[in-house]
Amino acid sequence: MKSLFLYFAFLLAPIFSLLGEHHQILDLPGKKGPGKGKTIVLVSGDEEYRTEESMPMLAKILSQKHGFDCKVLFAWDSTGKHIDPNNQAGVRGWDHLKSADLMLIGTRFRKPTADEAKHVTEFLNAGKPIIGIRTSTHAFNGGGKFGGKISYGAFGPLVMGEGWVSHHGGHKKEGARGVIVEKNAKHPILTGVKDVFGPSDVYGIKWVTAERDTILLRGAVTTTLDPKSPNVEGKKNDPMQPLAWLHPYEAPNGEGGTTFCTTMGASVDLVSEDLRRLLVNATYHLTGLKVPKKADVAYVDPFHPSFYGFIRDKNHWPSLDMQPADYGLGKSPTAPEPKGSPKWPWRDSPKD
Repeated sequence: MKSLFLYFAFLLAPIFSLLGEHHQILDLPGKKGPGKGKTIVLVSGDEEYRTEESMPMLAKILSQKHGFDCKVLFAWDSTGKHIDPNNQAGVRGWDHLKSADLMLIGTRFRKPTADEAKHVTEFLNAGKPIIGIRTSTHAFNGGGKFGGKISYGAFGPLVMGEGWVSHHGGHKKEGARGVIVEKNAKHPILTGVKDVFGPSDVYGIKWVTAERDTILLRGAVTTTLDPKSPNVEGKKNDPMQPLAWLHPYEAPNGEGGTTFCTTMGASVDLVSEDLRRLLVNATYHLTGLKVPKKADVAYVDPFHPSFYGFIRDKNHWPSLDMQPADYGLGKSPTAPEPKGSPKWPWRDSPKD
């Protein structure tokens, strides 16, 4: 009997292993739609801008309304018990990039192991497309390399087209309004996009150039975080910093691919319908699909984003005990706001 038990345990071990690994991600199979048969891996993991909230919301829209199979990766605590965005080495599930047609990344200063980094390297060497939001310009940190010239620190400048430079706008004081670049106004990614606003500030830009990159939006610094606030007058908006662009990247093996990057992307920014549409349009465009005339980007479940900011309380994430399933279909988690968050009454708009 004991030998029979061991035999079945041996046969079932790979299955249990897969189930355990599956538990680490949020897996949302696509419904009917143009994206059917294509897979997107959405990588959360940042200490500040709440991608653990925004990536599941975007995955719901892309899977339920547009047909893409979506897999959301999260940063876990060192023991693997709960989601912990503060653990820079905690992102699990990089191996899912093997089957991905597109990566949507919003990480900040992550430190994958050499084995984990190989999955990113293979993805780049295959020339597959990437969409990056906000801190994807400084997505990785540490002494590792993806191969060739692409160290962890160089991923932003070389792959996304930009690295970390500065807060060009006043952090938590001045917002960002997207201004369409006229010569690229008819680009498919801008289809149906008119009003992009976010209460995160405009980032400073150093490496993006109109000669190499296709700049779609520039960022106007606004006087306050209110969407109705006017643009700041003077040198801060003259010239306006690039806010969204397409960038051709060179992979470690010398091959190439295309990335779309926007320095907007705090979870509160995605209250903006047209920012969500911008990202959905980019998904269609980069996966070779025709962009809809007006992509459906309505929330699948109510979205209650928390304001951005660092949460250093060591008991915060363990006490929440958040699991991927808590962000799944039919779920609308509300996280405590970081201390000192400004008041923003327009936050209630997505709850209607």
